[in-house]
Amino acid sequence: MADYTVKRFDEMDTRLGGAFKLARHSLGASSFGLQVVDLPHGAGEHYPNHDHAHDGQEEVYVVIGGGGTMEIGDEQIALEPEMAVRVGPTTKRHLTPGENGLRLVIVGGVPEQPYTAPEFSKPRPPDA
Repeated sequence: MADYTVKRFDEMDTRLGGAFKLARHSLGASSFGLQVVDLPHGAGEHYPNHDHAHDGQEEVYVVIGGGGTMEIGDEQIALEPEMAVRVGPTTKRHLTPGENGLRLVIVGGVPEQPYTAPEFSKPRPPDA
């Protein structure tokens, strides 16, 4: 029997009012982190300026819709569809969606370590 899962984005479990689609959990993946993130225009103030120094996770952000900017350290990177940005664990990053919002696929993991899912991405009742 083939081992696979197919889900539309709108069928995935969500957090933060639907902005974070828990793709890893919804697809049953266990070897890396995977989220689909929808940020509407103006949501940049709610997206945390953060790094992953505490857990060593590197992330790859793949823009699949809309656009905006990503502040990486002291630099501003313009984001548009069909581009990807890798950010190392100790580097601060912050997303600001453009006028048409920003849709990303974010893939993460700790180099040379088995993946451990963060608590926020584990199964629990959906957002109200």
